[in-house]
Amino acid sequence: MEFKNTEIAFKHLNNFKLKKVYFLFLLISYHSLTKIGLFFIQLAFLLKIPIEWLIKITIFDQFCGGESAMECQKKIKDLSKFNIKTILDYSVEGKSNKKDFKLTLSETLKNIKLSSENKNIPFVVLKLTSIFNKNLLRKKNSKLKLNNHEKNDFNYSLNILNKILIDAKSLKVPIMIDAEESWYQNEIDSIIEKMILKYNDINTIIFTTIQMYRHDRINYLKYLLKICKKNNIQIGIKLVRGAYLEKENNRAIKHNYKSPIHLTKINCDNDFNQAIEFICENISFFSLCLGSHNETSTEILMQSMKKLNIKKNNSKIYFSQLLGMSDNISFNLSKLNYNVVKYVPYGPVNEVLPYLTRRIEENSSVKGQLGREIKLIKRELKRRKYYSQ
Repeated sequence: MEFKNTEIAFKHLNNFKLKKVYFLFLLISYHSLTKIGLFFIQLAFLLKIPIEWLIKITIFDQFCGGESAMECQKKIKDLSKFNIKTILDYSVEGKSNKKDFKLTLSETLKNIKLSSENKNIPFVVLKLTSIFNKNLLRKKNSKLKLNNHEKNDFNYSLNILNKILIDAKSLKVPIMIDAEESWYQNEIDSIIEKMILKYNDINTIIFTTIQMYRHDRINYLKYLLKICKKNNIQIGIKLVRGAYLEKENNRAIKHNYKSPIHLTKINCDNDFNQAIEFICENISFFSLCLGSHNETSTEILMQSMKKLNIKKNNSKIYFSQLLGMSDNISFNLSKLNYNVVKYVPYGPVNEVLPYLTRRIEENSSVKGQLGREIKLIKRELKRRKYYSQ
């Protein structure tokens, strides 16, 4: 399948909005200009210059659902008209005190309740560094002992996680745990494995995220399958390529250890596509959310489903893209009756700036990504102009 039907891809956008997205992507495509722009945005926030309104009507409107979960309701409803569901993501980052952990707990419980009441919100997402102190995770990841005060703080965060998962299991709402940098991830994996044994059974409550740019993740997937078979439980996998490539490689060089990242993109792609096939072949134990903007990988999942007689709308398989990106994949898939979900971040404009910064930097640096978006929008604008004459 080719994801080139621009009429389907952009049917949800009127001419004004489509032109706005076109010029926004065109602006972001200038990498050096983007870096300068982001610097001045961050400086403006630091100097308390009121520019939230400008960000809100441009990049925030493109990549975020609103400043609160309730503000996201319009986008959730608009997406549902095209058979596309939503993952709500409270995208406030860099917090590390108990007050902020409590706020994340409150937001997550609120989202679990929303999900239980709205079939268009099939998952809730949680980043463990939003409820755990990063320094303690790093310390545990390095097999270092915590002192008594640190143990108490760590257990406090574990209690928060258990409260969230108890609520999720009670209301049968799946929770997706985000993947993070490798200097936290082994400890995060360890926590999640314990929670999977505790809360997953014939129902998949916990999804773990696997970043396939790491060269050890195929083996980790096989390890998870062994756990499932041994304990007769289900596990959810959110499969992504990875979000911290430069940070991972730079840290490995700085501290003189072997980078956990594949040496080449080809190796990463091969592992990613192998993981898709492996999960489909073992779908009796796995559920899959494919987080990808890659057309080839999307087609591989479609082909694997067809080969193994897995129905398009099988509730154990979802295709996922970020809000504001790769609409050609999302909307064409949903038109064919596959399960599609958009990742919809939200939070106060100034608080989600780190998330927005990453989205813009990724868009301006990923080879071919922005070029594809711009080309497709341009084609659709020409098509609309032709048919309006």
